[in-house]
Amino acid sequence: MRDGKVRFTVCAGLLAAVTGFTGIATPAHAQPSYAQPSYAQSAVAHASSAAQTLTVANDPPDVYGRAAYLLDATTGEALLTGNAGRRMPVASLTKVMTAYVVLREADPADKVKIIREDVEYAENNDGSAADLRPGDRITVGDLLYALMLPSGADAAHALARTYGPGIAGFTAKMNAAARELGLRDTKYLNADGLPTPKGQGGVSTARDQAKLAEVALRDPRLEEVTSTRRHHVGRTEDHRAYTWTNTNSLLGSRGVIGLKTGFTRAAGYCLTFAADRDGHRLIGVILGERQSGRRFQTARALLNWAEDGMTADNMTEGHMTEGEAAA
Repeated sequence: MRDGKVRFTVCAGLLAAVTGFTGIATPAHAQPSYAQPSYAQSAVAHASSAAQTLTVANDPPDVYGRAAYLLDATTGEALLTGNAGRRMPVASLTKVMTAYVVLREADPADKVKIIREDVEYAENNDGSAADLRPGDRITVGDLLYALMLPSGADAAHALARTYGPGIAGFTAKMNAAARELGLRDTKYLNADGLPTPKGQGGVSTARDQAKLAEVALRDPRLEEVTSTRRHHVGRTEDHRAYTWTNTNSLLGSRGVIGLKTGFTRAAGYCLTFAADRDGHRLIGVILGERQSGRRFQTARALLNWAEDGMTADNMTEGHMTEGEAAA
């Protein structure tokens, strides 16, 4: 029913397949070929049995990339999914887990001394940097801004080195946290997502990254960081002055609270995004885009599309979709 309104129960979600780089979303009523329950479907089984409905006035917008996923974290339901279970590199989306692990162990007031190895790691691996300076002692709270806004590989290295202790130890903690969270298709090789000498810098899926984002954003300290467009650190006796600007150009759109951009040649342009709209927290992931700016346009369109479909004030029972789109 491409010309009319279609109602779906949220306990199955509105599902659409996304084809790689074509910009064409398959209608939700298309016959699925991948029936394994998603994280969102599993989560909702333990939630209230009262069905909410989503009215879809229009087809989903064009979605480009190798994988995409849109989750209503408030209800636990997938709204759009395509290749959501496909394992692939996720570049700097890795740093969401880095921040999550750090905040489980460190006090934001703790101070980390930057060493030359941290700076050289970013330089030698062609990574984005927060331009940290050896010898500076910077609080963990400020280093999280250095990690998440300019996507500093130097900040990731400093934090992992300190709280592993050591890179290998910290990476092991990241993978342990992934197992605890049920991210079965995620494996980290470092704290930043840069390619390793042996290949890509770890793998994950759009679905796993959305689940991670939902959990990570429960911490208001991280939400404050990821929703900040620019952060300035004044000069002190411990460090020089820094100003970091967020690479996420989606910020400034209504309700957007983050979350993280990423890019490597292997991963393409990636984005995890989140917004609070009409009492719902929407979380989306786009992996493997070919154009940097288009991922933000797509994310904005998906948020508006999902919001347009919300009928929280006047819910009626709908029909259940058959399962998840092809992965």
